[in-house]
Amino acid sequence: MTTTTEQSLWLDTTPDRPRYPVLAGRRRSKVAVIGGGIAGLTTALLLARRGLEVTVLEAGRVGHGVSGNNTAKVTALQSSMYSTLERRHSGAVAARYATAATAGVELVAELAAGIDCDLHRAPAATFAYTTAELDTVRAEAEAAGRAGLPVRWVDQLELPFPTYGAVQLTEQIVMHPAKYLSGLAAAVTAAGGQIFEGSRVRDVSVTAPYRIRTSGGTIEAEHVVVATHYPILDRGLFFARLEAERSYCVATRLATGVPPRDLVISAGSPSWSISHHGEHLIVGGQSHPAGDRGVDHERYDRLTEFARAHFDVAEITHRWSAQDPKAYDALPMVGTYLPGAEKLWVASGFAKWGLAMGAVAGQILADRIAGADNPHADLFSPHRISLSSVPTLLRQNVKVAADLVGDRLVPPDRAAPETIALDTARVLPDGLGSKKGVYRDKSGMVHAVSLRCTHLGCLLRFNGAERSWDCPCHGSRFDVDGTVLEGPATRPLDRRDP
Repeated sequence: MTTTTEQSLWLDTTPDRPRYPVLAGRRRSKVAVIGGGIAGLTTALLLARRGLEVTVLEAGRVGHGVSGNNTAKVTALQSSMYSTLERRHSGAVAARYATAATAGVELVAELAAGIDCDLHRAPAATFAYTTAELDTVRAEAEAAGRAGLPVRWVDQLELPFPTYGAVQLTEQIVMHPAKYLSGLAAAVTAAGGQIFEGSRVRDVSVTAPYRIRTSGGTIEAEHVVVATHYPILDRGLFFARLEAERSYCVATRLATGVPPRDLVISAGSPSWSISHHGEHLIVGGQSHPAGDRGVDHERYDRLTEFARAHFDVAEITHRWSAQDPKAYDALPMVGTYLPGAEKLWVASGFAKWGLAMGAVAGQILADRIAGADNPHADLFSPHRISLSSVPTLLRQNVKVAADLVGDRLVPPDRAAPETIALDTARVLPDGLGSKKGVYRDKSGMVHAVSLRCTHLGCLLRFNGAERSWDCPCHGSRFDVDGTVLEGPATRPLDRRDP
């Protein structure tokens, strides 16, 4: 079963998505790319067009991860990114990031030529929803300008509610991401690459040539790219440097008026993100750390209330969510998985801006695997040291330690499984001091699983908005029947008797 509340607008409106076979038996490939999202498919396509033998392994279906569950914004103006980079790094780093992000936007535009993905140009803006956010927006406008982006200040956006100033960047992109990913996949196979779906990678050998084992087969490859959004291999300690955050979207049809053309996001917390697709208005936000306590359908309700408060909403048509890892120092991690491991590669840490930055990552990795230089490679090196961000790194790992220990001290419920309310979950005792997660679905059927995350053993928490068991330590997610929904975990939960 699936625990996604409703399919995203993008996945629901992508017709005739081809299915690719499941990997079986033994194969060889020059390059194996793990992950069929924008970073993985961009890498694969650019390499295939250079004549390299490329194989893509996708655990589920191409484009069904975060790449198919987002707000569809492809932009170099990314909330308050540039003021953040100036504060944590330097103006020079912010300027280099701006160059890379702009290159990512234009690479998407280039690769989308010939793909029917409803791509068009639109302004992007970061705005002050309240007067308290004005200083943050002004600081971002100044930092983005210093970074070289041709931004401008506008006092009022074309929104049906008052705002208090915004920084705007024209000629950004909005598109149908699932159609774009489907087109990229078709281009990969047209260029000679191979794609396998339903082929979750279980492990990768330590040295090259790498042996990649899935549930159905094995591939031996000279180069391996781990583009699984959150890295699935524990080597490199990426889980200690990344923090996963979940956010939500609703799509609506309006009774009157048209959705705003600008791709906007407010600068405060909570933030409000607004995008569009045809007649659909898309509102996003309500972020929280992965595995947070007390998450329920109220996350969607708040987005719906915001939309109804400011727009003439006829109906809510779709609801979906996505999860994004962000690095402790705010920069993506793109390059070799380990120092000295010159043929094992990774792309992660896009912090909600993966459509632009995932494209950049694909270009970096394709260049490096092909033996070419890339101007952005050293900026995003996973092996950089960011001393000014050490307090953030320590805070993240103190939280992980608290979650790892704290949930074990909370006593389980003593309810009988058959008394649990429909569409509700409880944590019940599982003998010898352990705990199990028990969910009673809308039909009354009870599903019980071990609560130990199969990644590093943290206890899971129930996400009532998505009906999933989520890990507060590193963001792994599991269906109520134990199936892996999101890594870094690769093994399902053990099932339990109710």
